[in-house]
Amino acid sequence: MDRLSALLGYFSLHASTFQSGRFCGVASYGADEPRGYVHLLRSGRATLDSEEGGSIAIEVPSLVLIGRPYAHRLTASEADRADLVCATLDFDGGIDNPLARALPAHMLLPLGAVPSVGGIVDWLFNEAFGDDCGKEAILNRLFELMVIQLLRHLMDTDGISGGMLAGLANPRLARAITRMHDSPAKPWSVAELAEAANMSRASFAAQFREVVGITPADYLVSWRVSLAQKRLREGRPIALIADEVGYESPSALARAFRRKVGASPREWLQQGG
Repeated sequence: MDRLSALLGYFSLHASTFQSGRFCGVASYGADEPRGYVHLLRSGRATLDSEEGGSIAIEVPSLVLIGRPYAHRLTASEADRADLVCATLDFDGGIDNPLARALPAHMLLPLGAVPSVGGIVDWLFNEAFGDDCGKEAILNRLFELMVIQLLRHLMDTDGISGGMLAGLANPRLARAITRMHDSPAKPWSVAELAEAANMSRASFAAQFREVVGITPADYLVSWRVSLAQKRLREGRPIALIADEVGYESPSALARAFRRKVGASPREWLQQGG
């Protein structure tokens, strides 16, 4: 069972490096920017200010992950000697896709606390502070690999308290969630999903809701609607989308879409998707 491949196959992420080297000054990022960010402090000192008004001094090599739009600011003086590498994160399907929603709005981790990303981060820093050709392309791929490795780390260490990633971190629930990800058009029943999880129907339904936060049926609808949103952005006809995600007609998909999104597929696209 691969808990991440189907998810990343539908909703892959794309990094774009924009800072590489000594950082001095103030860099602000607004909550209205439809992307995430990764900031890596190799050495020196920097200060992270959040939209809640908190201020954190980062004094050891650290990773700052901003999973979705979130106002924050980085500052460093010349005396801080901050060596910083930063990238934006864009997700297939837009910032409201399941992967972006599953990530914390913000996370600060000392690199020493995430040994599984150590090799990738070392390579990334070597590229960032070197002068070899192809540097930017390699940095972008390394950022993407690092985030995937971080997702593994969060699931393996119960680093997420709820939602989809928490469900994928649970060995039994993950079997059911992975089946929904792999075959979204199948009319999954709670009994079938419980059997996949090797649990009784009642125990499965109760644990799913406790860990993921919604019922299995609601999760399946949310997953289908997320896939439909991605396909709509790609310009695919709604009749084909409906069949792909498990609805017998475009109108059935539209009803589920409106319940989840608050607008019809057409209205949603007109609003900017």
